[in-house]
Amino acid sequence: MEIPLRASLIAWLAADPALSGQLNAIVEEAPSRTALPWLALAASASADWSCKDRAGREVRAALELHCRGDRPDAAAALVAAIEACVAAFPAAQTGFRVVTATFLRARAEQRAANTRAILLEYRFRVLADQAAP
Repeated sequence: MEIPLRASLIAWLAADPALSGQLNAIVEEAPSRTALPWLALAASASADWSCKDRAGREVRAALELHCRGDRPDAAAALVAAIEACVAAFPAAQTGFRVVTATFLRARAEQRAANTRAILLEYRFRVLADQAAP
């Protein structure tokens, strides 16, 4: 369920008009040749979260925003828009249901040439639509 969750989350973020209007790319992993700003689903990991009659996973996913700015709050509005979009991620997905979506932590880093990287980590607990055999 980790891979379908990743695909659904990327598609959901890319379909948001506010985000797609501000970002040059919303992709899985770092784009090879895209101007800043862009957002990538940088990494994920999953563990079993099954119950008696359903297969399930706890998926930790890290979104990474790359942008420019010489002020610490340069991307604050964009980060808030990303967080709002993730918070509105629909529970019902194809093949699974998101039971909980929880923000875990963020990390911001100033890099060379006034570039910034902001990592947003989330935990999604998901259950399969079908009962386990």
